[in-house]
Amino acid sequence: MSWIILIFAGLFEVLWATAMKQSDGFTKPWPAITTVAGMVASVGLLAVAMKSLPLGTAYTVWTGIGGVGAFVVGVMFLDEMLSFTKILAAGFILCGLILMKMGK
Repeated sequence: MSWIILIFAGLFEVLWATAMKQSDGFTKPWPAITTVAGMVASVGLLAVAMKSLPLGTAYTVWTGIGGVGAFVVGVMFLDEMLSFTKILAAGFILCGLILMKMGK
C-alpha cells in the first residue's frame, strides 16, 4: 500500500511542477493555487509512505517519478525539446527506480 501512496505522491509532484510552469511566475491565480495544493498533497503523501518505506528508497522514487513525469508532460504538452540524450537520461532514471524498488 505504501508504494501506491508513493506513486500518487510522485504524480502530484508532476502536477505541481506543470502547474507552476503554467502559473507564469505565480501571476495566474488558478495555476498558482494548483501548484500549492499539489505541493501539499505530494509532500503529505510522501510523509505517509515514508512511515513504512526507507527514506532513501522513498525519496529517490518520489523524485524520479516527478522528474521523468515532468519531462514527459513537458515534451507532450508544453512543446519542450526532445533529444536522444534526454530520452537516455529518463531511461537511466527509470532503471534506477526499478533497482531501488528491487533492493532489499
